[in-house]
Amino acid sequence: MTDTWWQSAVVYQVYPRSFADSDGDGIGDLRGVIDRLDHLALLGVDVLWLSPVYRSPMADNGYDISDYQDIDPLFGTLADLDDLVAGLHDRGIKLVMDLVVNHTSDEHAWFVESRSSRDNPKRDWYLWRDPRDGRAPNNWGSAFSGPAWTFDEPTGQYYLHLFDRKQPDLNWENPEVRAAVHAMMNWWLDRGVDGFRMDVINFISKAEGLPDAPPVPGRDVVSAFDLYADGPRVHEFLAEMHREVFAGRDGQFLTVGEMPGVTLEQARLYTDPDRAEVDMVFQFEHVMLDQDRHDKFQPVGLDQLALKRSLFRWQEGLADVGWNSLYWNNHDQPRAVSRFGDDHPDWWLASAKAIATVLHGLRGTPYVYQGEELGMTNFPFASPEQHRDVEAVNYHATVVAAGGDATAALAGMAVMGRDNARTPMQWDASQQAGFTTGLPWIEVNPNHGWLNAAAQVEDPASVFAHYRALIRLRRERPALATGGFAALLEDDPVLWAYTRTGDGERLLVVVNAGREPRDLRLEEWYGAELLLGNLPGTPATYDGSATTWAGWDARIYALRG
Repeated sequence: MTDTWWQSAVVYQVYPRSFADSDGDGIGDLRGVIDRLDHLALLGVDVLWLSPVYRSPMADNGYDISDYQDIDPLFGTLADLDDLVAGLHDRGIKLVMDLVVNHTSDEHAWFVESRSSRDNPKRDWYLWRDPRDGRAPNNWGSAFSGPAWTFDEPTGQYYLHLFDRKQPDLNWENPEVRAAVHAMMNWWLDRGVDGFRMDVINFISKAEGLPDAPPVPGRDVVSAFDLYADGPRVHEFLAEMHREVFAGRDGQFLTVGEMPGVTLEQARLYTDPDRAEVDMVFQFEHVMLDQDRHDKFQPVGLDQLALKRSLFRWQEGLADVGWNSLYWNNHDQPRAVSRFGDDHPDWWLASAKAIATVLHGLRGTPYVYQGEELGMTNFPFASPEQHRDVEAVNYHATVVAAGGDATAALAGMAVMGRDNARTPMQWDASQQAGFTTGLPWIEVNPNHGWLNAAAQVEDPASVFAHYRALIRLRRERPALATGGFAALLEDDPVLWAYTRTGDGERLLVVVNAGREPRDLRLEEWYGAELLLGNLPGTPATYDGSATTWAGWDARIYALRG
């Protein structure tokens, strides 16, 4: 058991562009977030993670930052940000800002200087290289399709961008870059921010010399993931960041590293408190199981057993050192109930509650993405014009240009695209779901007429009510937040079952993640008290009359001693 505050916390992520629009321009803003803070307080969350609101040209919806110490006019002003901090703190909620420092926008003053000439003092703040045989310096591909290098005609060199060409990578080998980042982070903490979620932070140390990745026949550019993820100096850089930014403060801050491809063994190093790097990581193993490993827009179907084994392995692997962050979806992932649950009308309600029970019962810090607490679903995308995300738009264009199967590409985008998470928050049944009085930047899901916050907040049988109950239960039962974990039925393809122990109490979590009823008789748990269930009529104790779990039935039981 532990006293670390964030181990018992629940975090709520707001993607501000899609959360609430206060001025009718169709884009969510900080005033819109402020106007909805009572929703977060009622839900009971402890932390708000705010996706980027910094000044940006919006090539990647704000993850391309042109000024780290200002707010983009689309979202408001620094005064609005200060009001948000005050409003959250008044409600006992902390604010974690997104920190995007693997790269900046090409419109950031640092890059404008860097590209102005080869001898500019900031030239080495980014990764510039001479052409090789008249072409790019290596064969690395961008995560957003195409090469990871763009040629700059005036200076005759290429710059590296692992993402969009308007997102040049910073050179973290340069101590001046690191010092500038640390100064910016301290500026935000001094302003009242309570921590950072660090975007692709395990990409900041690239392989020495930026060598070619292994070639793939028929491709000019290939994935170089192993050459820029978890690089040779990344632990050194993060430890230095901790010393320069967080050491000596009061410890009431949260640092979360988004780390694509991070392994369990690496995560133990990153989150070991004795190493003082980050508090927890976002790992991606479980959200890559249902897609082709080379093409996320080629879904391969969900293997429920593989999913369970993955999450259980991380539970056991970080049991003695480090900490888990627990999530089903975020701004980069499809909607959880459509992906891991069952969004058929007959099963939507039960499955939304069931997958929430699975996640919030585990050891770690749960993250709730906006609308997840309502059971929001994927959008019924039918045409490429409905998509806004640069990743999906570029992918579709690449497939079409290559003469590929555009219909299959669109189907994959509809299932796996990031835009699923970015449709407007569904506040009520009005024309634009209460998100805006104007025309939203991306279409509202047509199911908002029945699936919305207004219909759920006062309903004790709603998805929202179930999330409130889970969050409250973690506070009331410390074993659920920080107690020991033990897996049961590890080879069962449908039943999720595990125990949590601590504080003189034993808890049992069982979820039937399928439509067919399942029988489970754990006689040593007979007499256990039902703490929370998701279906009406579940018996108050677990005994011979309560051994059949209906489709998408989820329960948490308790025994003392």
